[in-house]
Amino acid sequence: MKTFASLLLISATLTGTAVYAQDNQSTSLTRAQVVAELQAAKAAGQLSVGELDYPPVINQTSTLTRSQVVAELQAAKAAGQLSVGELDYPPTVHQASSVTRAEVVAELQAAIAAGQLSDPAA
Repeated sequence: MKTFASLLLISATLTGTAVYAQDNQSTSLTRAQVVAELQAAKAAGQLSVGELDYPPVINQTSTLTRSQVVAELQAAKAAGQLSVGELDYPPTVHQASSVTRAEVVAELQAAIAAGQLSDPAA
């Protein structure tokens, strides 16, 4: 029994190693391809050198003009979506309600009558 288990374990190991080796060969790059990728990464500034350069800075360019950014800022201020300081965080967005006070009171009374809420006056 021990011999059979050992034989099974050895065959599984060899099979796994062969599959792994075959998989690596299909996706391996040539030395020239690796060198080309390294040079492209250096040219793009994607490589870090040492601890002070980590993580590498990724330069992002915006497609918006300055006037478009200023317009978006003014729209956010007008809508109340911009917070200033700790006391104004998170920003509250005021939305106009289409439900009248009488409708809210009627919904509350219906919920109390249905047993969904307890009566706050009790």
